[in-house]
Amino acid sequence: MKTTPSLPRRRFLRQLAALPLLALPACIAPNAANPRRAKTILFLGDSITWAGTWVVHVECWLRLAEPTLQAEVINLGLPSETVSGLSEPGHAGGAFPRPDLHERLGRALEKVRPDLVVACYGMNDGIYHPWSEERGQRHFDGLQRLHDAVAAAGAAIVHLTPPVFDPLPLAGRTLPGGRDAYPQPYEGYDDVLARFDAWLIQQGQRKGWKVIPVHQPMREFIAQARQADPKFVLAGDGVHPGPLGHWLMARQLIRHWGGADALVRSDSPDAVVAALQPKGPAMVALVTRRQNLLRDAWLSHVGHKRPGMATGMPLEQAQAEAARLKVEMAALLAPGR
Repeated sequence: MKTTPSLPRRRFLRQLAALPLLALPACIAPNAANPRRAKTILFLGDSITWAGTWVVHVECWLRLAEPTLQAEVINLGLPSETVSGLSEPGHAGGAFPRPDLHERLGRALEKVRPDLVVACYGMNDGIYHPWSEERGQRHFDGLQRLHDAVAAAGAAIVHLTPPVFDPLPLAGRTLPGGRDAYPQPYEGYDDVLARFDAWLIQQGQRKGWKVIPVHQPMREFIAQARQADPKFVLAGDGVHPGPLGHWLMARQLIRHWGGADALVRSDSPDAVVAALQPKGPAMVALVTRRQNLLRDAWLSHVGHKRPGMATGMPLEQAQAEAARLKVEMAALLAPGR
């Protein structure tokens, strides 16, 4: 996968030199979606969230910016999942329909008891078909149900708009509009995701929902990068972002939560981590191990209908191991280390 050059390291470090590196920026608004006030932050989404890279970036920033942060971060993303309850004919070769978030949402909220939920849905919800009012309304209704369920559980929710679908790396494997069936993705599917993006942003404007735009910034990033390299891609399969794509998602949320401007302008998560804390890469490794451990255990504990998922260790055992890793994380950030 090709990427654009990162911000030069020396310039980036100069920009960060005057920043309070180990204090969560005061510009974070004191509202219900403030991670500093949360005891448990639950991330929900499809395979892009399950993969976890963007969630790891967010947690690393939180912990590097404020080493005393007590919030527990739990990733309960599930591959293939939708918030609409829809599934295309023959999904996964006919092996199983797409799982519906609402089948497990009540259990997840009851068992995890989050203070704050971060949700990213949409990529699978249009089932890779052209736009239809019926499918679009199913997605919108599903997001409303999610929002209402989280509020009823006494938690705050932040919605991310969907990332980008890119037909370029799928050349010869997409289909044009006007067909009755779509055994392969519709070539203009990103326009469907753009409608999902616009609807969520409207909810933020009309209803005060906390909405983080991800889709349009990623679209613009791709367009700019292709001026220099027409073959540039963020997702090798057109759907699942690579490392740079995950960072673009994460930095949108980090920006909302008060990340310094010099930090969120960087196109290199590695440069950000290194600038925040010399031992940042070790923190990334620990956070990744811990998130994956808890993710698999919680997915098994909450339960779901998606075949083929790894069985996590018993939750109590996973939490004990996670506690040990958290001690390692705290030691890494201790003064003088």
